[in-house]
Amino acid sequence: MERTLKLILAYDGTAFHGWQRQAEQRTVQQEVEEVLRRVLRHPLHIKGASRTDTGVHARGQVATVLTQAPVPTEKIIRAIGDRLPEDISLLHVAEVPPTFHPSLDALSKLYRYRIHNAARRPTGTLAQRHAWHVWYAQDLDRLRDAARRLTGRHDFAGFATAGSERQTTVRIIHRVEVRRRGPEILLDFEGDGFLYNQVRNMVGTLIEIGRGFWPSERIDEIIATGNRQLAAATAPPHGLCLEWIRYTQRRS
Repeated sequence: MERTLKLILAYDGTAFHGWQRQAEQRTVQQEVEEVLRRVLRHPLHIKGASRTDTGVHARGQVATVLTQAPVPTEKIIRAIGDRLPEDISLLHVAEVPPTFHPSLDALSKLYRYRIHNAARRPTGTLAQRHAWHVWYAQDLDRLRDAARRLTGRHDFAGFATAGSERQTTVRIIHRVEVRRRGPEILLDFEGDGFLYNQVRNMVGTLIEIGRGFWPSERIDEIIATGNRQLAAATAPPHGLCLEWIRYTQRRS
């Protein structure tokens, strides 16, 4: 009997060309599928909840795979975990209803962006692969004022990078939290979904506002006009991490 398995994965995106399988490129999907084929012993395809870009990390990526193999889930997690490369970890495996879809059934996702806001580089804390070094000072009050303007239901076309294959650019951002942790500034974005490079484009713009280059109202202008040229350059990928994806209890 066919089973649907839900996988929760973590990975360091530094050496990956993103999540989605691509010819002649190392991707997370490719690595996980190859290990699953060896363990489950049949052809398969996994569906991921989020197509993280090149260099982006994850602590809570969700994927599903269909299998007829009778292997218990507790044995699957050990067998797969032992065979995955060192920059991928399988955190959890569970059987879910066949109607479960990792992307369409998601209620919200949380992405965290780490900024090392200090004069010295983040190598002192070994965070150079996971935090963007911004040396100029940031005003947290300005950041928070700008961040709150992103919350709610908006057309985020002005924060979308060309190439986003979406029928609509309207999204809901539930919250954006800004806090400092030592030399780092953490930006948490929770929403129902995000456009291609949307979070990184918002981060780049927030940083320009935080250093006083633009007023907080710049966010309102970008949303109102949908003009990508009014937003800042895209923040680098290595500061971004998919933290978790939330589902209803019944379907997950």
